[in-house]
Amino acid sequence: MADFLVFLRRFIAEPGRVGSIAPSSRFLCERMLSSVDWDRANVIIELGPGTGAFTQSIYQNISPDTHYVLVERDAQFRTMLQSRFPEVTIREEATMLSHYLEELKIGKADVIISGLPFANFPEELRAAILDEIQSVLAPGGLFITFQYSLQLQAELQKRFSWVETNFTLLNIPPAFIYTCRNGQK
Repeated sequence: MADFLVFLRRFIAEPGRVGSIAPSSRFLCERMLSSVDWDRANVIIELGPGTGAFTQSIYQNISPDTHYVLVERDAQFRTMLQSRFPEVTIREEATMLSHYLEELKIGKADVIISGLPFANFPEELRAAILDEIQSVLAPGGLFITFQYSLQLQAELQKRFSWVETNFTLLNIPPAFIYTCRNGQK
């Protein structure tokens, strides 16, 4: 309940940056993470983790040598995440992914999980973030995101070699899940 209240307050304060009134449901989390091959995911980036609805599940599934980077712009959410996951690297800007991976001296990302509200972003920002995602995603890597509309589908189909779209009613609001593969396996 505490996470819900924090999320709701942040949504009211900045609806353009916080895309929902509530954290993602465990059902959405399970559906989104079901296609991740945890044994092969050496570098994982999570964009827009908010209060950490996906973060806990990801953290429980990764191996100790996996590089796991959270990218959260909201200062209040970052503070919560730092206290809950003190050993996880946290950065601020999704438009700087290549810089962060270089700074941390880690290779391309095998998996990028995103909770970013792309529909709320201006076209230039959305394109800049998707460009960064593509530039740091390893060949065969997965980009998994959810949205509350099909607005992003055509753009993802232009950018990725394979896009699968699913839907879950078991979230507030219900969500479309996009699983995208970068190039060939």
